[in-house]
Amino acid sequence: MLSQLVFDDDFFKYLSKTQGKNNHVRIISRILHHLRGSITKFVLFLDDVLVLDAKHIRRWIRFLSPKGIKDLSINNSDVTLLNLPTHLFSCLELEHLKLYNCYFNPPPTFHGFPNLLSLDLFVEIEEDFEVGKFLTGCPLLEDLTMDGLFEVGKVKVVEIAKLENLKILSLKFYDLDDTSVMSSSTIFELLGSLPKLQELDLDFQDCQLREGGAKKRFSTVFPCLKALKLSIYLDNGMNLSRAFELIRSFPNLQTLEITTTDLYDVQTHAICSQEVEYNTMELLRSVTFEYLKGSENEVCLIKYLLACSPFLKSIVIRPYSYLAYGKKLMFATKLLNLYRASPVVEISIS
Repeated sequence: MLSQLVFDDDFFKYLSKTQGKNNHVRIISRILHHLRGSITKFVLFLDDVLVLDAKHIRRWIRFLSPKGIKDLSINNSDVTLLNLPTHLFSCLELEHLKLYNCYFNPPPTFHGFPNLLSLDLFVEIEEDFEVGKFLTGCPLLEDLTMDGLFEVGKVKVVEIAKLENLKILSLKFYDLDDTSVMSSSTIFELLGSLPKLQELDLDFQDCQLREGGAKKRFSTVFPCLKALKLSIYLDNGMNLSRAFELIRSFPNLQTLEITTTDLYDVQTHAICSQEVEYNTMELLRSVTFEYLKGSENEVCLIKYLLACSPFLKSIVIRPYSYLAYGKKLMFATKLLNLYRASPVVEISIS
């Protein structure tokens, strides 16, 4: 019996080539109403070309709410926010929820999804909506992705820290205005409360880190964390120091991905005197860099990783697309001269 429905980009592309081009609403509605029994998964992709009235989506979700839906994904690529129906918040059997470009406004009687395991939110919320209270109403949550909600007054560190089952965390940070910046100590405080983390993705592409008082280091290491992704401006000396501090705190790291950004066009080089703690990253196998330019700080970080990882297998570097050939060659030459603790590591510059 059919219980999982995926109306994604491929589905709508297929309809555009058939007689169903302008009948997508009727087709989806007919499929839903012809099904019997539970519908456990529903995926809906809306691009900026597809004309789909919000009332139809509200009707579909109202239909799904008593059907035992466990996995719901709505990806709205239109410029207009999708106003979610209140019936969504009665789907208490939900285990996986992904909402993109939606208006998230639960009714006052809503206290969370008690069975939710994964949550991916890129939404707009009311100013008075307490995101932290909502998160604590999802006590089983293991996988959390939030894009832009980790801002002053929207989510507090202590509220995320209450998610004791969290294993995967992905956060994208934004500066609230031209003068506000994210405190690195705030990040450290959050991570220090989540010892079960296995995968971590922190995106500072649109956010500038600051010291935020005394230089605060992690009070402990995190043996469970296996994968780390960072999007950060490395040509800022303080950011580079924060990257070092993060990496050092995960001794059992297996994969590392770093995407560099150039939002802040001011270089403050760090003095590359990081003490190498040889053989401290014995489980690291794979490192990937995106958009490198061959800067002093970037070379400094690669030098450290090569020296500390005796079993490292590969470093893949994808340089900035407009990097001149001469600079790319100079960058490669610097890397060839670096000490390698691993005799088998391969450095690839694509």
